[in-house]
Amino acid sequence: MKAMQRKIRSARPPCRSARGVALIEALVGLLIFSFGVLGLIGLQATMSKAQTGAKFRADASNLTAELLGVMWSDSAGNQSKYATANCDDYARCADWKRKLVAQLPAATPTVTVDATSGEVDVSIEWTQPGEGKHRYTTSAMVQP
Repeated sequence: MKAMQRKIRSARPPCRSARGVALIEALVGLLIFSFGVLGLIGLQATMSKAQTGAKFRADASNLTAELLGVMWSDSAGNQSKYATANCDDYARCADWKRKLVAQLPAATPTVTVDATSGEVDVSIEWTQPGEGKHRYTTSAMVQP
């Protein structure tokens, strides 16, 4: 028993310069962890913004394809009614335009129709929140 007590008594306390090292190590670890979490939050925000932009581009593409499909199914005499100047007066085109404005922020379509060749140019411009203007443009031959 005396031998054990002697060992316990002979153990010296840590020197003064080593005190607080564990606390500093914990603070450095917490700092590194905090930078990692901030990096993940930034990555998540960037990913969310990119995903929103991709959705708007896909919506513009799908809506353009929808308009071209409606034009294909309509008679040849009505093709000029899909042009931007006449769109609001023609029910099928006006329905498409309402759908476009509902799905894309600040969307403005431009549709040009060449009645003789059947060439149709569709351009959709929209403004994504927090960014500038974006545009999707496509051309097709529509001859019902």
